[in-house]
Amino acid sequence: MSAPQRIALVTGANRGLGLETARQLARHGIAVVLTSRDGITGKAATDKLQAEGLPVRYHPLDVTREASIRRLTDYLTLTFERLDILINNAATTPKEGGHPLLELELDALRTTMETNVYGPLRLVQRLLPLMQRNRYGRIVNISSAAAIESESHSEPASFRFSKQALNTLTRMLHEEAADENILINAVIPGWKSSQQPPKQNNASPSPAEIVGGVIWAATLPAGSPSGVLFRNGKQIAW
Repeated sequence: MSAPQRIALVTGANRGLGLETARQLARHGIAVVLTSRDGITGKAATDKLQAEGLPVRYHPLDVTREASIRRLTDYLTLTFERLDILINNAATTPKEGGHPLLELELDALRTTMETNVYGPLRLVQRLLPLMQRNRYGRIVNISSAAAIESESHSEPASFRFSKQALNTLTRMLHEEAADENILINAVIPGWKSSQQPPKQNNASPSPAEIVGGVIWAATLPAGSPSGVLFRNGKQIAW
């Protein structure tokens, strides 16, 4: 008997990096559930990928609402009875500008953490059993260069804080799932979306190249590293 088709879930996949990740996973023959908070743009993105002949379907998801996550979990359980790949891509970049942490309104931080950290945690809590059921899982948390203290960055403090917290969450989740064939890693993509090309004279990378490291981490073979941070297919320091 042939192995069952892998099932992947991509959050925040109605545009940019998430949409291209869904496309590239589907091109690998993986059945993708594309999710987004905005149903109109999410369905439009799904229609676009389906028109390309790709195995993609849509389900609404607001990662900040437990009821929404519960409905998604029920859908995955009833439809597939499994989940193999989870891409925690949904994120928000606050509008408070470059305010330092000491001047940051806590409400802005709470809002950012709800989407960028608590959302991924809630999803893993709910969906990990679907992976453990088949003793296979690949969880990829989309990190950012803003989380690396040695790099210069101008992103809002709450965004940087949330991505550093997401990195810590990645390590801790790995420690709890270490005895399973479930790899939990964080990945820094090249750019957030194809609409943000590198500021250099070289040719801009294609969307597929931008998400290449994400796809690579989502399809790692058994025995690969887990609980680490990757960039361009290479492990780097937190």
